[in-house]
Amino acid sequence: MPNLKNIVEIVWLILVLLTLFTFLLGLFNTINTSIVAVLLISTFIKAQLLIDYFMGLKNVRLRYRIIPSFWLFIVISLIATAYYYPI
Repeated sequence: MPNLKNIVEIVWLILVLLTLFTFLLGLFNTINTSIVAVLLISTFIKAQLLIDYFMGLKNVRLRYRIIPSFWLFIVISLIATAYYYPI
């Protein structure tokens, strides 16, 4: 069973890879609606990993984990709404 240090290093590596993936998508200037959806999903995953492992909320009660996760879901949803349904 991996210890906490190894898990945090793996999570950090995943965060770096997702950030590089996001950077490369922006570098190629091929932004369309499906790419924006992928970017929003990767942003949600990165933020959820930060909430769970670097804020230390992985092993706390569910009601305390729900608060930042719900806030994250609302923010990502508002960004998606603003992009897909402009006024």
